[in-house]
Amino acid sequence: MDDHSARPADGAQGPGLSRRRLIGGAGAAGAAGLVLGAAGGAGGYAVARDDAPTALTAIGATEAMFHGKHQPGITTPLQARGHLIAFDLAAGAGRREAAALMRRWSAVAERLMAGEPAEGGRGHDTGVALDAGPSSLTVTFGFGRTFFDRTGLTAYRPSALDPLPPFSSDRLDPKRSDGDLWIQIGADDALVAFHALRALQKEAGPTARVRWQMNGFNRTPGATDRPRTTRNLMGQVDGTNNPKPTEDDFDGRIFVPSGGSSAHAWMADGSYAVVRRIRMLMDDWEALTIERQEKVIGRRKADGAPLSGGSESTPMDLDKADPDGKLLIPDNAHARVASPGKNGGAAMLRRPFSYHDGMSADGTPDAGLLFVCWQADPFKGFIPVQRKLDRGDALSRFIRHETSGLFAVPGGAAAGEYVGQRLLEA
Repeated sequence: MDDHSARPADGAQGPGLSRRRLIGGAGAAGAAGLVLGAAGGAGGYAVARDDAPTALTAIGATEAMFHGKHQPGITTPLQARGHLIAFDLAAGAGRREAAALMRRWSAVAERLMAGEPAEGGRGHDTGVALDAGPSSLTVTFGFGRTFFDRTGLTAYRPSALDPLPPFSSDRLDPKRSDGDLWIQIGADDALVAFHALRALQKEAGPTARVRWQMNGFNRTPGATDRPRTTRNLMGQVDGTNNPKPTEDDFDGRIFVPSGGSSAHAWMADGSYAVVRRIRMLMDDWEALTIERQEKVIGRRKADGAPLSGGSESTPMDLDKADPDGKLLIPDNAHARVASPGKNGGAAMLRRPFSYHDGMSADGTPDAGLLFVCWQADPFKGFIPVQRKLDRGDALSRFIRHETSGLFAVPGGAAAGEYVGQRLLEA
């Protein structure tokens, strides 16, 4: 498990309203605003008094740590809003320019994750997230295969960054795939997430240009009666079988161990992210009965429990059959085909966002999953599982992989370091 456990940010002291002071939803001023609205006023609002500062709300106050053994945004709980963005280095930009960019990006990410202005109080912040706290903001950086060619660092490129093989469900758009540099942004507030996105785009300056950007979302913390596994846009509980940080072999499956070759020592405590934009064919899926949907997945839609019985956390009994001898979890059910037991123990930490980009030209929803999975080696994680799914997954006819990327995400930056420093200053 990484060292980026979320913590409440300290409230600001002294007069005035700052990023670290926000009216709580249940506070007296908030209640007054509701009363004004109910009374038919032009707009209800809450007023912060200098002599009675109110603490940040629980969601706004949560802060993830930038520095640590691993980068944030890997084991951090799913956030409500996310942006995935890839950059290509500009013509003529090389190792020196890339190092300067990573230094700038790291400094901005550290400030924003602490709930501070993007530009260190120099007065040039856009103001998008004024009055909001850190809101669980995380910023995660990775390097694509082509980054090493452009920076003259091919000797340091790990074999785990070899290109992913083609799969039958791929309909990939090369313009929205891959990239020299990759950033994952997550937060529990949409404005905080956008603020980080805009600040990092601006900081790229002439060094790098945006190759592609994708925007996603998840359920907002506190929207359910208790913490629950998230649901995807098909309505299915998604992520039940994820490896747990409490498991003895979690770190070995998800993070690159130290002690490898000297050329790849910079990846110690890092991880590899596979990124796929997966279109869900919603009209086809929604035409199925719930019973048929459950057989495709292998789990009950209502609570995520396996069709073999029990609750969501009950291990699947892949051999259990009905009185007629028919397997309760069909041979081609997604949960069966993807289970570690059917893939030689291959495991990956899935940490996706849903997306909806309006309607396609044919009138179908452009919606689905921004699939992000983490593993110590994609050739032992994503690739064997996806190959198995490619051969016989009932879900395949209801999804389409439209973009793809593979990125090396180095370990976390120690205090005083920037992300990637051990590579760029090797």
